Amino acid sequence: MPSIISLWTKLFPFKRLPSIDRFHLETVTNPRELDFGEILPIEIRYVLSINPSRHETFRKLLEKGYGLGVRTVKKTPEKVLLAVDRISRRSQHNTIMPWLEKLLRYEELPVWSEEELRTAEDADVNLYAEARTIIEQRFEFKKIVLVSLNNQCLTEREQELMREVNTDLYPFAIDSIINQVTFDNAHTRTETAQTIIKALLIIGPIAHALEHVLSGIGKVFAATADDLLSEAAELFALRGSGFTWRQLAKRSKILVPVFLLATYGAFQVEPLVREGRTALAGAIFGLSAVALSLTTALQSVKMYHHAFSSLAREGKLKLEPGKGLWRYALLQDFTNPARLGLFIGALTSPLAAAVVFSFFPQLTRNGWVLALLGSVESIVAALTVMAAKRINRALFTRRIMRVIKASFAPLNRSN
Repeated sequence: MPSIISLWTKLFPFKRLPSIDRFHLETVTNPRELDFGEILPIEIRYVLSINPSRHETFRKLLEKGYGLGVRTVKKTPEKVLLAVDRISRRSQHNTIMPWLEKLLRYEELPVWSEEELRTAEDADVNLYAEARTIIEQRFEFKKIVLVSLNNQCLTEREQELMREVNTDLYPFAIDSIINQVTFDNAHTRTETAQTIIKALLIIGPIAHALEHVLSGIGKVFAATADDLLSEAAELFALRGSGFTWRQLAKRSKILVPVFLLATYGAFQVEPLVREGRTALAGAIFGLSAVALSLTTALQSVKMYHHAFSSLAREGKLKLEPGKGLWRYALLQDFTNPARLGLFIGALTSPLAAAVVFSFFPQLTRNGWVLALLGSVESIVAALTVMAAKRINRALFTRRIMRVIKASFAPLNRSN
């Protein structure tokens, strides 16, 4: 029982725990490790590649009793996320592209009007101060540091060396920093949506019971319940991005008819199965389960397109060659890992259901399987949320490894 309670509290926390800034520290303490470039942290490999003379300097520091570490924040500090959110909501029509990257990379301030500055000041928000917070904190995301293993103080020369090393590291680290701030911002905005996605776990047992009571009802429940919960997740994700409930309510003119049509489709699944048209029945079942969320995905892209149109009209967005408003809207929408996962899953769901209905028809009487098929887009969304950070890091590391291999000599001294 305690384990079940523990699992429940992890899935559905009653209150948000206070955020504490935490760091991950990866250290090198043995001078011999410097002889094997492939085992060194990629950040250290980079600064050694651009200045090989540091190899001997680092060796002497390790022999002196220091550790050479790469310090990386586990999550963007709350004050940075708050600053990003305030600037986004109060001056950038709820978007973070492309102003956030320009601010982090080039210290280029977002464009805001005098009226926006006054309105923000009335709410005790100084937009210039918020931008300054982001700029000042960006150097703290990733650093190469000397760790004193013997509690000795750093000399001025050693401190200057670390400043030089991190100055060289920053142009490399900026991509990682941008990725992390963008991901953590999206993750924070979609916490409610992620909790709703987890709630889909309850659909399985209910659908299973209904399917045994009356064949076909479990299919209807699995499709419609999943669609409603997924739609709620979509709405809360957009609400977390700054859109008002009034803006979201306007979409009901389209969503209500779509839901009614999806429900009608769900009721046609069982008759189609009886007629032997299992592939079509599966496709309709899968489509009924994602109709709302797929419609919402398209609508949210349109909402962001309107936001970027407003930014361009106000002179806050200068379109770059090859980057139109629709591209910005798609990129902005899919910086949200839950939204990206829901969209990918929505496209996959009809095909997955059609395959199962066609080749494993006996499984379509099982409510758990029906819930699984109806929740494909939600499962993909949950997996995307959990994997997004690791994927970003893996792709980033792979890209930088290509740069190192293409531009610099190998670090392994045995060569």
